[in-house]
Amino acid sequence: NYRHAANVLSIYRSVKRLGIPDSHIILMLSDDMACNPRNPRPATVFNNENENINVYGDDVEVDYRGNEVTVKNFIRVLTGRLPEATPHSKKMMSDETSNILIYMSGHGGEGFLKFQDSEEISDIELADVMEQMWQKRRYNQILFMVDSCQAESMFLKFYSPNILAVASSKVGEDSLSHHMDHSIGVYVIDRFTYYALEFLETVDQNSKKTIQELFKCCPKHKCISTVTYRTDLFPRPINQVLVTEFFGNVRNISWTPDLIEFSFFDSFKTN
Repeated sequence: NYRHAANVLSIYRSVKRLGIPDSHIILMLSDDMACNPRNPRPATVFNNENENINVYGDDVEVDYRGNEVTVKNFIRVLTGRLPEATPHSKKMMSDETSNILIYMSGHGGEGFLKFQDSEEISDIELADVMEQMWQKRRYNQILFMVDSCQAESMFLKFYSPNILAVASSKVGEDSLSHHMDHSIGVYVIDRFTYYALEFLETVDQNSKKTIQELFKCCPKHKCISTVTYRTDLFPRPINQVLVTEFFGNVRNISWTPDLIEFSFFDSFKTN
């Protein structure tokens, strides 16, 4: 499972590089790779065999780790149903103006994704979570990304508006790892995430690259599995949706031809 942690930490690193602060990120990580006794590089996680970047570096803030990473907590974070005493750092403080990126990686099958190898979230549960978020006005638009076997099955039952979704594999297909670090002894990243990261490294805050380009970043001859996506719930063509709408701290500004009048007054007191 080392590569699943590396996948998530790599996406986390990308969104932080593009300006999203930890206060606007909820990171859930099993967090048993860096200190696992089998890890020959203690307190590190690498996503490439050259080991240039330790994605488990000093500036990583894990919000939910170990036994806290449960289906119940995942659903509560998204729907805002956490106990009042929960620290703000563990809450997703979103509203109807928020663009949300949800990235998931792990072992999956048709209609489910595993949490901690001990429980699963189903496609039906996930679809209902999205609807709760919409009804409670917790998002403006969502980009849902999942890297697992049969990943497409996790978004086929979505029915809420303003959602884009992309998966590393079709129903009936495995999602494959990219390469092994022989000095660590395990595969360190999955194919879809590897090529998504390669694409994201070409994006900066002023980039005009689109979601359509992101969805095409891993053709079948690279991914081996078939990357699939859903756009029917989204109101705009994906060639007009910027990657930075989800991966960067960028606000879209629109011009209006209308004249807006402001009233000003000064108030002062004299002795």
